[in-house]
Amino acid sequence: MSGIKAFSRRRFLRGVGSAGALIRVGLPPLQMMFNSHGTAYAAGAAVPPRFVLWFNGNGIPERYWIPSETGSGYQLTPCLSPLAPFRQDIHVLSGLDNPAARMPGPGNDHHRSMSGLVSGTSFTGRGAGGPSIDQLIASKIGGSSRFRSLQIGVCQESHGESIHRNMSWAGYERALPPELIPHNLFDRIFQSKQPDWRQRKQSVLDAVRDDFADLKRSLGKDDLQRLDDHFASVRDLEKAILALPPEYAKASEPELGGDVKDYPRIAKLQSDLLVHALASGQTQVATYMLTKCQSLVRLPWLGYTTLRHHDYTHTSADSPRGQRILRDICRWHAEEFAYFIAKLKSIPEGDGTLLDHCCLAYIHEHAEANAHKNNGLVAILAGHKRLIKGAHSKTTGTMGELYLTLASGVLGADLDKFPTANRTLEGLVSSAPV
Repeated sequence: MSGIKAFSRRRFLRGVGSAGALIRVGLPPLQMMFNSHGTAYAAGAAVPPRFVLWFNGNGIPERYWIPSETGSGYQLTPCLSPLAPFRQDIHVLSGLDNPAARMPGPGNDHHRSMSGLVSGTSFTGRGAGGPSIDQLIASKIGGSSRFRSLQIGVCQESHGESIHRNMSWAGYERALPPELIPHNLFDRIFQSKQPDWRQRKQSVLDAVRDDFADLKRSLGKDDLQRLDDHFASVRDLEKAILALPPEYAKASEPELGGDVKDYPRIAKLQSDLLVHALASGQTQVATYMLTKCQSLVRLPWLGYTTLRHHDYTHTSADSPRGQRILRDICRWHAEEFAYFIAKLKSIPEGDGTLLDHCCLAYIHEHAEANAHKNNGLVAILAGHKRLIKGAHSKTTGTMGELYLTLASGVLGADLDKFPTANRTLEGLVSSAPV
Protein backbone atom coordinates (compact mmCIF):
# COMPACT_ATOMS: atom_id res chain seq x y z
CA MET A 1 0.00 0.00 0.00
CA SER A 2 2.83 2.44 0.76
CA GLY A 3 4.09 2.14 -2.81
CA ILE A 4 0.65 2.93 -4.15
CA LYS A 5 0.33 5.95 -1.89
CA ALA A 6 3.66 7.30 -3.06
CA PHE A 7 2.73 6.79 -6.68
CA SER A 8 -0.67 8.43 -6.26
CA ARG A 9 1.03 11.71 -5.40
CA ARG A 10 3.46 11.58 -8.33
CA ARG A 11 2.35 13.97 -11.05
CA PHE A 12 5.38 14.45 -13.33
CA LEU A 13 7.99 12.61 -15.34
CA ARG A 14 11.25 14.53 -15.29
CA GLY A 15 14.29 14.76 -17.51
CA VAL A 16 16.87 17.19 -18.89
CA GLY A 17 16.23 18.85 -22.23
CA SER A 18 18.75 19.73 -24.93
CA ALA A 19 19.21 23.20 -23.40
CA GLY A 20 20.15 21.67 -20.05
CA ALA A 21 16.90 22.69 -18.34
CA LEU A 22 14.57 20.40 -16.42
CA ILE A 23 11.62 19.14 -18.48
CA ARG A 24 8.34 18.14 -16.81
CA VAL A 25 5.70 15.97 -18.43
CA GLY A 26 2.57 15.69 -16.34
CA LEU A 27 0.90 12.31 -15.93
CA PRO A 28 -2.72 11.71 -16.90
CA PRO A 29 -5.18 10.24 -14.38
CA LEU A 30 -4.14 6.57 -14.05
CA GLN A 31 -6.14 3.77 -12.45
CA MET A 32 -3.29 3.09 -10.04
CA MET A 33 -3.70 6.58 -8.57
CA PHE A 34 -7.23 5.87 -7.27
CA ASN A 35 -8.91 3.65 -4.74
CA SER A 36 -10.74 0.54 -5.88
CA HIS A 37 -13.97 2.49 -6.50
CA GLY A 38 -12.31 5.39 -8.29
CA THR A 39 -13.93 7.86 -5.88
CA ALA A 40 -10.72 9.19 -4.32
CA TYR A 41 -6.97 8.95 -4.68
CA ALA A 42 -5.34 5.83 -3.25
CA ALA A 43 -3.69 8.01 -0.62
CA GLY A 44 -7.15 9.11 0.56
CA ALA A 45 -7.39 12.61 -0.91
CA ALA A 46 -10.56 13.57 -2.80
CA VAL A 47 -10.46 14.11 -6.54
CA PRO A 48 -10.14 17.90 -6.81
CA PRO A 49 -12.70 20.02 -8.66
CA ARG A 50 -11.51 22.27 -11.47
CA PHE A 51 -13.02 25.54 -12.65
CA VAL A 52 -12.78 27.06 -16.13
CA LEU A 53 -14.32 30.44 -16.94
CA TRP A 54 -14.76 30.66 -20.73
CA PHE A 55 -15.45 33.96 -22.49
CA ASN A 56 -16.05 35.48 -25.88
CA GLY A 57 -16.95 39.07 -26.64
CA ASN A 58 -19.71 41.15 -28.20
CA GLY A 59 -22.79 39.36 -26.94
CA ILE A 60 -25.29 37.30 -28.93
CA PRO A 61 -28.24 37.43 -31.33
CA GLU A 62 -30.90 36.44 -28.79
CA ARG A 63 -33.41 35.02 -31.28
CA TYR A 64 -30.83 32.50 -32.52
CA TRP A 65 -29.20 31.80 -29.16
CA ILE A 66 -31.80 31.64 -26.35
CA PRO A 67 -34.15 28.63 -26.36
CA SER A 68 -37.88 29.40 -26.27
CA GLU A 69 -38.63 26.50 -23.93
CA THR A 70 -37.37 25.89 -20.41
CA GLY A 71 -36.70 22.63 -18.62
CA SER A 72 -35.32 19.42 -20.07
CA GLY A 73 -37.50 19.54 -23.19
CA TYR A 74 -36.00 22.71 -24.66
CA GLN A 75 -34.97 22.86 -28.31
CA LEU A 76 -31.37 23.67 -29.11
CA THR A 77 -31.18 26.90 -31.08
CA PRO A 78 -28.97 27.41 -34.17
CA CYS A 79 -26.20 29.03 -32.10
CA LEU A 80 -26.22 26.13 -29.63
CA SER A 81 -26.49 23.34 -32.22
CA PRO A 82 -22.78 22.35 -31.97
CA LEU A 83 -23.50 21.35 -28.37
CA ALA A 84 -26.11 18.75 -29.35
CA PRO A 85 -23.81 15.77 -28.57
CA PHE A 86 -23.36 17.20 -25.05
CA ARG A 87 -26.94 18.14 -24.29
CA GLN A 88 -26.91 16.09 -21.09
CA ASP A 89 -23.61 17.66 -20.02
CA ILE A 90 -24.75 21.30 -20.11
CA HIS A 91 -27.23 23.64 -18.42
CA VAL A 92 -28.23 26.70 -20.46
CA LEU A 93 -29.09 29.81 -18.45
CA SER A 94 -30.79 33.04 -19.51
CA GLY A 95 -32.07 36.11 -17.67
CA LEU A 96 -28.93 36.81 -15.64
CA ASP A 97 -28.21 40.40 -14.62
CA ASN A 98 -24.98 42.42 -14.43
CA PRO A 99 -25.99 45.43 -12.28
CA ALA A 100 -22.42 46.69 -11.86
CA ALA A 101 -22.40 47.47 -15.60
CA ARG A 102 -25.03 50.16 -15.06
CA MET A 103 -23.23 52.04 -12.31
CA PRO A 104 -22.04 55.52 -13.36
CA GLY A 105 -18.41 55.83 -14.26
CA PRO A 106 -15.86 56.08 -17.05
CA GLY A 107 -15.73 54.05 -20.24
CA ASN A 108 -18.29 52.75 -22.70
CA ASP A 109 -20.77 49.90 -22.30
CA HIS A 110 -18.13 47.29 -23.10
CA HIS A 111 -15.71 48.63 -20.47
CA ARG A 112 -18.35 48.73 -17.76
CA SER A 113 -19.97 45.43 -18.68
CA MET A 114 -16.68 43.53 -18.77
CA SER A 115 -15.52 44.82 -15.40
CA GLY A 116 -18.89 44.04 -13.84
CA LEU A 117 -19.05 40.61 -15.49
CA VAL A 118 -15.78 39.24 -14.15
CA SER A 119 -15.34 41.18 -10.89
CA GLY A 120 -18.75 42.58 -9.97
CA THR A 121 -17.11 46.02 -9.70
CA SER A 122 -17.21 49.23 -11.73
CA PHE A 123 -14.64 49.97 -14.40
CA THR A 124 -12.07 52.34 -12.89
CA GLY A 125 -10.95 53.97 -16.11
CA ARG A 126 -7.91 51.70 -16.27
CA GLY A 127 -9.20 48.28 -15.33
CA ALA A 128 -11.43 46.20 -13.09
CA GLY A 129 -12.17 47.57 -9.64
CA GLY A 130 -11.40 44.34 -7.81
CA PRO A 131 -10.34 40.70 -8.18
CA SER A 132 -12.12 38.58 -10.78
CA ILE A 133 -14.12 35.53 -9.76
CA ASP A 134 -11.51 33.07 -11.06
CA GLN A 135 -8.90 34.61 -8.76
CA LEU A 136 -11.20 34.49 -5.75
CA ILE A 137 -11.84 30.81 -6.44
CA ALA A 138 -8.13 30.18 -7.07
CA SER A 139 -7.36 31.66 -3.65
CA LYS A 140 -9.50 28.90 -2.13
CA ILE A 141 -8.65 25.83 -4.22
CA GLY A 142 -5.63 26.65 -6.38
CA GLY A 143 -2.82 26.70 -3.86
CA SER A 144 -1.86 23.03 -4.00
CA SER A 145 -1.34 22.87 -7.78
CA ARG A 146 1.73 23.92 -9.74
CA PHE A 147 -0.11 26.87 -11.29
CA ARG A 148 -2.47 28.69 -8.96
CA SER A 149 -4.37 29.59 -12.12
CA LEU A 150 -3.80 29.77 -15.85
CA GLN A 151 -4.90 32.55 -18.18
CA ILE A 152 -5.30 31.50 -21.80
CA GLY A 153 -6.36 33.47 -24.88
CA VAL A 154 -6.79 32.87 -28.59
CA CYS A 155 -7.56 35.89 -30.79
CA GLN A 156 -4.79 38.47 -30.45
CA GLU A 157 -6.68 41.59 -31.58
CA SER A 158 -4.06 43.87 -30.02
CA HIS A 159 -6.40 46.79 -29.57
CA GLY A 160 -8.26 48.77 -26.99
CA GLU A 161 -7.61 49.04 -23.29
CA SER A 162 -6.62 46.63 -20.58
CA ILE A 163 -10.23 45.77 -19.76
CA HIS A 164 -10.76 44.64 -23.38
CA ARG A 165 -7.74 42.34 -23.35
CA ASN A 166 -7.94 40.78 -19.90
CA MET A 167 -10.57 38.80 -18.02
CA SER A 168 -8.45 37.79 -15.01
CA TRP A 169 -7.68 40.40 -12.36
CA ALA A 170 -5.60 39.81 -9.23
CA GLY A 171 -7.06 42.95 -7.66
CA TYR A 172 -7.76 46.63 -8.28
CA GLU A 173 -6.39 47.43 -11.78
CA ARG A 174 -4.03 44.41 -11.57
CA ALA A 175 -4.52 42.50 -14.82
CA LEU A 176 -3.32 38.93 -15.39
CA PRO A 177 -2.84 38.81 -19.19
CA PRO A 178 -3.77 35.65 -21.10
CA GLU A 179 -1.12 33.65 -22.92
CA LEU A 180 -2.05 33.93 -26.61
CA ILE A 181 0.77 31.98 -28.24
CA PRO A 182 0.59 28.14 -28.26
CA HIS A 183 4.40 27.88 -28.40
CA ASN A 184 4.71 29.85 -25.15
CA LEU A 185 1.88 28.03 -23.40
CA PHE A 186 3.42 24.66 -24.30
CA ASP A 187 6.82 25.74 -22.96
CA ARG A 188 5.27 27.00 -19.74
CA ILE A 189 3.32 23.80 -19.08
CA PHE A 190 6.26 21.50 -19.91
CA GLN A 191 8.88 23.82 -18.42
CA SER A 192 10.72 23.64 -21.72
CA LYS A 193 13.53 26.11 -22.35
CA GLN A 194 14.73 24.65 -25.62
CA PRO A 195 15.78 26.91 -28.50
CA ASP A 196 13.43 28.50 -31.00
CA TRP A 197 10.75 26.03 -32.07
CA ARG A 198 12.03 25.86 -35.65
CA GLN A 199 15.45 24.73 -34.37
CA ARG A 200 14.28 22.02 -31.99
CA LYS A 201 15.77 18.62 -32.61
CA GLN A 202 13.99 16.55 -29.97
CA SER A 203 10.62 16.12 -28.32
CA VAL A 204 10.08 16.85 -24.64
CA LEU A 205 9.22 13.13 -24.46
CA ASP A 206 12.82 12.24 -25.36
CA ALA A 207 13.99 14.05 -22.25
CA VAL A 208 11.84 11.91 -19.92
CA ARG A 209 12.48 8.56 -21.61
CA ASP A 210 14.47 7.12 -18.69
CA ASP A 211 11.91 8.21 -16.11
CA PHE A 212 9.15 6.71 -18.26
CA ALA A 213 10.99 3.39 -18.47
CA ASP A 214 11.16 3.25 -14.66
CA LEU A 215 7.48 4.08 -14.35
CA LYS A 216 6.32 1.44 -16.86
CA ARG A 217 7.46 -1.37 -14.58
CA SER A 218 4.77 -0.49 -12.01
CA LEU A 219 1.85 -0.04 -14.42
CA GLY A 220 -0.86 -2.43 -15.50
CA LYS A 221 -2.06 -2.91 -19.07
CA ASP A 222 -4.84 -0.32 -18.93
CA ASP A 223 -2.60 2.33 -17.39
CA LEU A 224 0.09 1.67 -19.97
CA GLN A 225 -2.48 2.28 -22.70
CA ARG A 226 -3.59 5.53 -21.04
CA LEU A 227 -0.01 6.69 -20.78
CA ASP A 228 0.71 5.78 -24.40
CA ASP A 229 -2.36 7.76 -25.51
CA HIS A 230 -1.28 10.68 -23.34
CA PHE A 231 2.22 10.71 -24.82
CA ALA A 232 0.81 10.48 -28.33
CA SER A 233 -1.31 13.56 -27.65
CA VAL A 234 1.76 15.46 -26.42
CA ARG A 235 3.68 14.54 -29.56
CA ASP A 236 0.71 15.53 -31.73
CA LEU A 237 0.67 18.91 -30.00
CA GLU A 238 4.36 19.45 -30.70
CA LYS A 239 3.89 18.58 -34.37
CA ALA A 240 0.82 20.82 -34.70
CA ILE A 241 2.65 23.79 -33.15
CA LEU A 242 5.70 23.21 -35.36
CA ALA A 243 3.40 23.23 -38.38
CA LEU A 244 2.08 26.73 -37.65
CA PRO A 245 3.33 29.55 -39.87
CA PRO A 246 6.37 31.32 -38.33
CA GLU A 247 4.42 34.53 -37.70
CA TYR A 248 2.10 32.64 -35.33
CA ALA A 249 4.94 32.35 -32.81
CA LYS A 250 4.65 35.98 -31.70
CA ALA A 251 1.95 38.48 -30.85
CA SER A 252 1.75 41.39 -33.25
CA GLU A 253 -0.42 44.39 -33.98
CA PRO A 254 -2.97 43.42 -36.67
CA GLU A 255 -2.58 44.99 -40.08
CA LEU A 256 -4.86 47.90 -40.92
CA GLY A 257 -7.18 45.58 -42.85
CA GLY A 258 -7.60 43.32 -39.83
CA ASP A 259 -6.15 40.13 -38.42
CA VAL A 260 -6.84 37.08 -40.59
CA LYS A 261 -4.96 34.38 -38.70
CA ASP A 262 -6.51 30.91 -38.56
CA TYR A 263 -7.92 31.30 -35.06
CA PRO A 264 -9.96 28.07 -35.04
CA ARG A 265 -6.64 26.27 -35.47
CA ILE A 266 -5.08 28.17 -32.58
CA ALA A 267 -8.18 27.72 -30.40
CA LYS A 268 -7.96 23.94 -30.63
CA LEU A 269 -4.26 23.95 -29.73
CA GLN A 270 -4.91 26.19 -26.73
CA SER A 271 -7.81 23.96 -25.65
CA ASP A 272 -5.64 20.84 -25.97
CA LEU A 273 -2.94 22.44 -23.86
CA LEU A 274 -5.42 23.48 -21.18
CA VAL A 275 -6.88 19.96 -21.10
CA HIS A 276 -3.37 18.60 -20.58
CA ALA A 277 -2.76 21.00 -17.68
CA LEU A 278 -6.09 20.06 -16.06
CA ALA A 279 -5.67 16.31 -16.59
CA SER A 280 -2.15 16.26 -15.16
CA GLY A 281 -3.12 18.23 -12.07
CA GLN A 282 -1.04 21.29 -12.91
CA THR A 283 -3.88 23.71 -12.27
CA GLN A 284 -7.41 23.68 -10.88
CA VAL A 285 -8.47 27.11 -12.15
CA ALA A 286 -8.24 28.68 -15.61
CA THR A 287 -9.75 31.39 -17.77
CA TYR A 288 -10.11 30.97 -21.52
CA MET A 289 -10.62 34.12 -23.62
CA LEU A 290 -11.63 32.95 -27.09
CA THR A 291 -12.16 36.51 -28.36
CA LYS A 292 -11.65 39.85 -26.68
CA CYS A 293 -14.27 42.10 -25.15
CA GLN A 294 -15.57 44.29 -27.99
CA SER A 295 -13.93 41.78 -30.32
CA LEU A 296 -12.48 43.16 -33.57
CA VAL A 297 -11.54 39.80 -35.06
CA ARG A 298 -12.20 39.09 -38.73
CA LEU A 299 -13.65 35.69 -39.59
CA PRO A 300 -12.39 34.40 -42.96
CA TRP A 301 -13.11 30.78 -41.97
CA LEU A 302 -16.80 31.77 -41.94
CA GLY A 303 -16.56 33.78 -45.14
CA TYR A 304 -17.01 37.10 -43.29
CA THR A 305 -14.15 39.45 -44.06
CA THR A 306 -15.88 42.68 -45.07
CA LEU A 307 -16.17 43.82 -41.44
CA ARG A 308 -14.86 42.84 -38.03
CA HIS A 309 -17.05 41.13 -35.44
CA HIS A 310 -17.83 44.29 -33.46
CA ASP A 311 -18.60 46.14 -36.69
CA TYR A 312 -21.10 43.45 -37.66
CA THR A 313 -22.93 43.94 -34.34
CA HIS A 314 -23.66 47.58 -35.27
CA THR A 315 -24.04 47.44 -39.06
CA SER A 316 -27.62 46.51 -39.99
CA ALA A 317 -27.37 44.08 -37.10
CA ASP A 318 -31.15 43.82 -36.65
CA SER A 319 -31.79 43.04 -40.32
CA PRO A 320 -32.35 39.40 -41.33
CA ARG A 321 -28.91 39.21 -42.95
CA GLY A 322 -27.22 40.92 -40.01
CA GLN A 323 -28.81 38.50 -37.56
CA ARG A 324 -27.74 35.51 -39.68
CA ILE A 325 -24.14 36.75 -39.67
CA LEU A 326 -24.16 37.09 -35.88
CA ARG A 327 -25.79 33.65 -35.65
CA ASP A 328 -22.95 32.09 -37.62
CA ILE A 329 -20.29 33.86 -35.54
CA CYS A 330 -21.83 32.70 -32.26
CA ARG A 331 -22.23 29.18 -33.61
CA TRP A 332 -18.47 29.13 -34.22
CA HIS A 333 -17.95 30.19 -30.60
CA ALA A 334 -20.11 27.26 -29.48
CA GLU A 335 -18.17 24.89 -31.75
CA GLU A 336 -14.95 25.72 -29.93
CA PHE A 337 -16.64 25.24 -26.56
CA ALA A 338 -18.00 21.88 -27.74
CA TYR A 339 -14.49 20.84 -28.81
CA PHE A 340 -13.20 21.61 -25.32
CA ILE A 341 -16.02 19.63 -23.68
CA ALA A 342 -15.35 16.67 -25.96
CA LYS A 343 -11.67 16.63 -25.03
CA LEU A 344 -12.41 16.71 -21.30
CA LYS A 345 -15.00 13.96 -21.68
CA SER A 346 -12.56 11.70 -23.56
CA ILE A 347 -10.17 11.39 -20.60
CA PRO A 348 -11.02 8.81 -17.91
CA GLU A 349 -10.52 9.96 -14.34
CA GLY A 350 -11.43 7.86 -11.32
CA ASP A 351 -15.00 6.64 -11.51
CA GLY A 352 -15.86 9.00 -14.39
CA THR A 353 -14.14 11.40 -16.76
CA LEU A 354 -12.16 14.60 -16.43
CA LEU A 355 -15.31 16.49 -17.46
CA ASP A 356 -17.13 15.06 -14.42
CA HIS A 357 -14.65 16.88 -12.18
CA CYS A 358 -14.54 20.17 -14.13
CA CYS A 359 -17.05 22.99 -13.71
CA LEU A 360 -17.19 25.11 -16.86
CA ALA A 361 -18.96 28.47 -17.06
CA TYR A 362 -19.29 30.09 -20.50
CA ILE A 363 -20.13 33.81 -20.39
CA HIS A 364 -20.40 37.01 -22.52
CA GLU A 365 -20.28 40.71 -21.57
CA HIS A 366 -23.60 41.44 -23.30
CA ALA A 367 -26.86 39.75 -24.24
CA GLU A 368 -28.25 41.28 -27.47
CA ALA A 369 -25.10 42.62 -29.08
CA ASN A 370 -26.36 45.69 -30.95
CA ALA A 371 -28.13 47.08 -27.88
CA HIS A 372 -25.16 46.47 -25.53
CA LYS A 373 -27.70 44.78 -23.26
CA ASN A 374 -26.28 44.01 -19.82
CA ASN A 375 -29.32 42.35 -18.29
CA GLY A 376 -30.97 39.17 -19.54
CA LEU A 377 -27.49 37.70 -19.97
CA VAL A 378 -26.88 34.10 -20.96
CA ALA A 379 -24.45 31.49 -19.68
CA ILE A 380 -23.73 27.80 -20.19
CA LEU A 381 -22.67 25.58 -17.32
CA ALA A 382 -21.07 22.26 -18.17
CA GLY A 383 -19.38 19.27 -16.69
CA HIS A 384 -19.16 18.64 -12.99
CA LYS A 385 -21.25 15.81 -11.56
CA ARG A 386 -22.67 18.12 -8.90
CA LEU A 387 -24.29 20.31 -11.56
CA ILE A 388 -27.90 19.75 -12.64
CA LYS A 389 -27.64 19.39 -16.41
CA GLY A 390 -29.73 18.73 -19.50
CA ALA A 391 -31.96 21.80 -19.13
CA HIS A 392 -32.55 25.46 -19.95
CA SER A 393 -33.48 27.72 -17.05
CA LYS A 394 -34.59 31.34 -16.94
CA THR A 395 -33.45 33.10 -13.80
CA THR A 396 -33.70 36.50 -12.15
CA GLY A 397 -30.34 36.20 -10.44
CA THR A 398 -27.14 38.14 -11.00
CA MET A 399 -23.83 36.95 -12.39
CA GLY A 400 -22.39 37.33 -8.91
CA GLU A 401 -25.07 35.03 -7.51
CA LEU A 402 -24.27 32.47 -10.17
CA TYR A 403 -20.61 32.58 -9.17
CA LEU A 404 -21.41 32.19 -5.47
CA THR A 405 -23.60 29.20 -6.31
CA LEU A 406 -20.82 27.47 -8.23
CA ALA A 407 -18.14 28.33 -5.69
CA SER A 408 -20.02 26.97 -2.70
CA GLY A 409 -22.17 24.25 -4.25
CA VAL A 410 -19.75 22.71 -6.75
CA LEU A 411 -16.17 23.74 -6.07
CA GLY A 412 -15.98 23.75 -2.29
CA ALA A 413 -14.55 27.27 -2.50
CA ASP A 414 -16.86 28.97 -0.04
CA LEU A 415 -16.72 32.70 -0.59
CA ASP A 416 -18.01 35.00 2.12
CA LYS A 417 -19.34 37.44 -0.45
CA PHE A 418 -19.10 38.69 -4.01
CA PRO A 419 -20.15 42.12 -5.29
CA THR A 420 -23.68 42.10 -6.78
CA ALA A 421 -24.54 38.84 -4.95
CA ASN A 422 -27.08 38.54 -2.15
CA ARG A 423 -27.95 34.83 -2.40
CA THR A 424 -27.25 31.60 -4.23
CA LEU A 425 -29.44 30.37 -7.09
CA GLU A 426 -31.79 27.41 -6.96
CA GLY A 427 -31.98 24.58 -9.45
CA LEU A 428 -28.36 24.46 -10.53
CA VAL A 429 -26.65 22.19 -8.02
CA SER A 430 -27.73 18.67 -7.15
CA SER A 431 -28.28 17.80 -3.50
CA ALA A 432 -27.76 14.11 -4.20
CA PRO A 433 -24.48 12.59 -2.99
CA VAL A 434 -21.83 12.10 -5.66
